[in-house]
Amino acid sequence: MIQRYQGQQAQWRLSFVSDSEKAMTLTPGDGPCAWTVHVGDSKALTPEGLRRAAAKAVKTMKDLGGKTGVLDAAALLPILGPAAGAALAQGAELALHEAPTFAAAPREPITLWLDGDCAGLDQTLQETAAVTRSICLARDLVNCPANKLTPADMAAEMTREAEALGIECQVLDENEARALGMEAFLTVGSSALHPPRLIVLRYRGGGDADPICLVGKGVTCDTGGYCLKAASSMKGIKGDMAGAAAVFGAVLALAANHVPVNVTAVIPSVENRISPDSYIPGDVIGSMSGKTIEVGNTDAEGRLILADAVTYAIRQEHAAKLVDIATLTGAVVGMFGFTTAGYLSNDEAFSDAFRAAYGRSGEQYWPLPTFPEYRKMIESPLADLSNTSSDGCGTITAGLFIGAFAEDKPWIHIDIAGTAWVDSPRFEYQTKGATGAGVTTLYELCKGCAQEV
Repeated sequence: MIQRYQGQQAQWRLSFVSDSEKAMTLTPGDGPCAWTVHVGDSKALTPEGLRRAAAKAVKTMKDLGGKTGVLDAAALLPILGPAAGAALAQGAELALHEAPTFAAAPREPITLWLDGDCAGLDQTLQETAAVTRSICLARDLVNCPANKLTPADMAAEMTREAEALGIECQVLDENEARALGMEAFLTVGSSALHPPRLIVLRYRGGGDADPICLVGKGVTCDTGGYCLKAASSMKGIKGDMAGAAAVFGAVLALAANHVPVNVTAVIPSVENRISPDSYIPGDVIGSMSGKTIEVGNTDAEGRLILADAVTYAIRQEHAAKLVDIATLTGAVVGMFGFTTAGYLSNDEAFSDAFRAAYGRSGEQYWPLPTFPEYRKMIESPLADLSNTSSDGCGTITAGLFIGAFAEDKPWIHIDIAGTAWVDSPRFEYQTKGATGAGVTTLYELCKGCAQEV
């Protein structure tokens, strides 16, 4: 967390000012390490713009050898209030966050302070710091090599962090999942030597109300199974659990900030590998819901494990509302690239709440249609559903497959396949690798639902 400035000695001073003629630029100020950061017209300032400006500034400072610095927010606090200071702090911290390394040489830390004051700033900085830490934890999980993060490893790491915040944790092994009839989940998970785990994190901040359930895809290693991925795609297969990381991070932030809402994370964690008895295209499998599924592609495994996790959330956790989030389809990258995620929903009011949430978070999402003809594309002559589309529209039909298990609950599906990872940062506060996509928006969604009660 960036601390408040109290006269500490610093090499650099970055003064943020509103200047419509020099938006997102840095110019030298008085002295060799004093810089002015121009953030744009005061009438158009947003927290997202300030996050990007702060990130650009501290990356410049780092590139020029700076190790300590002050972020002077005094000129912006009268314009946006405490949100300005929080956005600057968050942008700087995210920009400096680096993926965990297994190298022996330690990295040199960079220390920053925030200068300026206004009513409510300390409280806002504290809330934002908890969210920022959760984003960084999510990034760390996604960046972790698959041999260092098996399903059991993920369960242990999430349980350790969650229990420290008073979150109730339960980890179901393959035998407990089998007793519940979670055949779709186990069909994928049984393809690997490392057994699957269903991770459940229960944050109870809202009394006796039924929880919002956040379901995150947790495939820690995705070879594609017998529908083997191309060699060019193999490098990223460790990151197919970014949805799990997102819901984990959101629940941690809600607990750390004592948000008065009940939220349960349900995380089906598996490896999708190849073994002598792995599932293959053409198989027909069951599910916890009772629906049968024809397997069209073993690399469409995420929707299989999410189907059972959604049913678990409804029948075992008594979900009032459901969100599932996953790095699910390459098709969403073809639509939106690496800056915007797609989503679909069965409930207009819940969708409105989600739009309000990503309006506050600064992340970018775009709604997808759910017309009846799309549902026909996942019909099967052999089973209740097929896990692949008969006629394209891969992102929509993948989402609708999961939605077929949502029963009558308000539900949102989010596909972050394009936004969870960047080889080249698209926004200044990103670094190469995991982005922590979804954490802030899920936090804002649950916080918004708490305020409605």
